Amino acid sequence: MEFASLLETTVLVTAILSVLLILLQQRGASLGAGFGASGELYTERRGLEKSLFVTTVVVVTLFVLSILGILLLPS
Repeated sequence: MEFASLLETTVLVTAILSVLLILLQQRGASLGAGFGASGELYTERRGLEKSLFVTTVVVVTLFVLSILGILLLPS
């Protein structure tokens, strides 16, 4: 497998994952509010919410780096 095709596959996979991870996040409420629990306002992410946020940041960073890799790769 060529490096260019590996980068293209990485872009596709990370794009789909980033959309799914962003849609899973709740804004201004805890993760439990999406499943019917009370919507108490947290100012700090904890537990699963924090893991989901960190995973989203990592996936989006990989997405951007792979796009830059494709753009900088000689044709």
